[in-house]
Amino acid sequence: MDDRAVRAALERHWNASDANEFEVEHEIYRDDAVLDYPQSGERIRGRHNIQESRRVQPNKKRFTVQRIIGGGNLWVTEFILTYDAKPTYAVSIMEFRDGLVAAETQYFAEPFAPGPSRTHLVERMGETT
Repeated sequence: MDDRAVRAALERHWNASDANEFEVEHEIYRDDAVLDYPQSGERIRGRHNIQESRRVQPNKKRFTVQRIIGGGNLWVTEFILTYDAKPTYAVSIMEFRDGLVAAETQYFAEPFAPGPSRTHLVERMGETT
C-alpha cells in the first residue's frame, strides 16, 4: 500500500469516526490490532473489541482532523475530539502492517489557559498580527 492509499484510508477512517459509521471506521484495523490509551492505562486487543468499545461510548462525539502526517508504516493524526461539546486535543499514532493498522496509541489533552510568564514571548494561535 503506497502513501497515497494510506492517506486515503486514514481520511475515510476519520470521516467515518466523525459520522459514527462504526463499520467503515474500523475497516482500517487488522483483526489482531491493538489500541493503547496510555493516560488511562487501557489496552484493547482486536478489531472487534476496539469497535465495540467505541460503539458503547455514551458521549456525543465529533472529530476535527487538524493534520495527517507520516509515511510507510507510521502515521500520525492530530485532531480535536469533542465529547458533548467539550474539545480535547488528541494525537493518534498508527502503525501499519500489510496495509492495515496493527497498533494505535492515542493521547488526549484538555485545553488550558496560557501561562502569564510567557505572554510577551508568544502569539495566540489562530490570531493574525
